[in-house]
Amino acid sequence: MSQFKVLVGKELRESWRSFKLLWLPLVFILLGVSDPILNYYMMDILKAVGGIPEGFQMVMPEFSAADIIAASTGQFQSIGLIVLIATFVGTISRERQNGTATLLYVRPISHSALFLSKWFVATLVAMISVIAGYAASLYYTVILYGPVEWNRFIAMLATYLLWICLVMALTVAMSASFKTVVAATLTIFLVIGGTIFESLVGSFISVSPWKLPSSSLALLSDFYDGTDFIINLCLSFGLLIIFILIGIMMCKSNASTTKI
Repeated sequence: MSQFKVLVGKELRESWRSFKLLWLPLVFILLGVSDPILNYYMMDILKAVGGIPEGFQMVMPEFSAADIIAASTGQFQSIGLIVLIATFVGTISRERQNGTATLLYVRPISHSALFLSKWFVATLVAMISVIAGYAASLYYTVILYGPVEWNRFIAMLATYLLWICLVMALTVAMSASFKTVVAATLTIFLVIGGTIFESLVGSFISVSPWKLPSSSLALLSDFYDGTDFIINLCLSFGLLIIFILIGIMMCKSNASTTKI
């Protein structure tokens, strides 16, 4: 436990010195505010830009607060996840490649503490960023589109944060298993590719960990299947534990590949 605390402190200091705790939340804040502002002021932006033929009229759809939250989630699911994966996919493999990990492996270090500390800090930074993005989106959504039911929003946010925990576990596990380029490719393929696949055939598949983001958004409405939701939660928890165990084993087995 003492090793875990020391390693967490090291990772937090590294995240602070590399400004991850600053620029990652800023990225998600920008993603969060883009949809409510752009959708609300779209006609004004088009008029200001010019080029609209005289007499041209375009009827903008009426968005609800839940629609805007869903749009912000879509931004997080695409750009946001790619940014998070690119930021943390080298958290273990890069240290092995540049020899930094040698300073750790020469000591009697626990590989479980090493992996868990890196996953914990990556997840913490990712969760702070996501919460900041949703807070910014919610602020403008409430002002421009109306209130959101807080109990449903909190349930949605908690469910989506579980998805973030799962993505970060996969990302760090891939970093422990492969070199940075291979780890990044596989992680993006599994996360983004799986998300795209779920969006295409999701109506035919009711149970899948990749349905967790859409299941979280369903909590904002009255139309969601509670049984499937519970099953997806359990699958996600199970997959999270599996990724953590794989990451710990690969962290130990690949320690000998560290450059000196």
